[in-house]
Amino acid sequence: MSAGAQIVAKQSTLQENLARIGKVAPDRWLPPLRGSEWGYRRRGRLSARYVDRKQRLLLGFRERNGKFVADLDACLVAVPAIGLHLRALAEALGELSVARYVPQVEFAAGDSGSCIVIRHLQELSSADRERLARFGRDTGISVLLQAGGPDSVATLDGPLPNLEFTVDGGSVTLAFEPLDFVQVNASINEAMIAHAIALLEPAPHERALDLFCGLGNFTLPLARRCVRVVGVEGDSGLVARARANAVRNGVGNVEFVAADLFGSHPTSGWARDDHDLLLLDPPRAGAQEVLAVLPGKRVRRVVYVSCHPASLARDAAILVERHGFKLSSAGVMDMFPHTAHVESIAVFDRG
Repeated sequence: MSAGAQIVAKQSTLQENLARIGKVAPDRWLPPLRGSEWGYRRRGRLSARYVDRKQRLLLGFRERNGKFVADLDACLVAVPAIGLHLRALAEALGELSVARYVPQVEFAAGDSGSCIVIRHLQELSSADRERLARFGRDTGISVLLQAGGPDSVATLDGPLPNLEFTVDGGSVTLAFEPLDFVQVNASINEAMIAHAIALLEPAPHERALDLFCGLGNFTLPLARRCVRVVGVEGDSGLVARARANAVRNGVGNVEFVAADLFGSHPTSGWARDDHDLLLLDPPRAGAQEVLAVLPGKRVRRVVYVSCHPASLARDAAILVERHGFKLSSAGVMDMFPHTAHVESIAVFDRG
């Protein structure tokens, strides 16, 4: 489909889900948020499989039938620093003594550097390590190894690379680690933050609550416009890095809390406190559990950033029917061009 047709299809999907599942419709539709159609993906996971019949390693995304790996020479939706080197990477991995024991490769790119994380189920030889080091030198990509869980990630030699990106017009810098969750589309993320803040319309005296806050992607820009912001996230590692990001950016009017947002929160201080604004950016499962407790009566506006229109529609019904909000506006954001993923944003106001 053409890029324009993709947007029309995604808008139709959002509209249909809101009507069918949520039984709601916005007062107005927001214009779609769009960016570059190619070279946008800065984070991803590739599958690897050595095929004896072909006598080489295949590297790519899994096909619809999960048993097969799509053999890619390049990936044009990935950032060029990664996407244009897939054939060279597959060849390097295929030459390893443990090629049959490399199931996946993750990649991450910041504003000024990129890395790959190679999962390996058997120890690499010194020759293997030198082959990967040569690939890194030839491409400028930092090569990391993962022998076990996420905590086992290590470089071939030296410290981990410094990965970071800026948001809010360059005024906020967010550092992250190679396996951290980040919004994969840098240009849309920057535009999305500005879009969400404009829709929230925060006043300097107001307090905001940012749920599923991650590294502080929305929290720190919001804190530059509110008297106080609380960010809540279930991943304790992300919370630690969010706190460090607040320090490095000199933002003192923010608090980051580690909490399971799919559990019960009636006694949690952050849930009992008064907030004027609520921002939600949940994973695909949505925010059904936390909406059983929030938003509080003082919250005048909710902005909901969604990566799954069905869960947004279900949660929209909760906000409207149980909490007395109205769906003021909604629209799509083309975070994932050339895929069926529908990223959207919705604004809820007190009825």
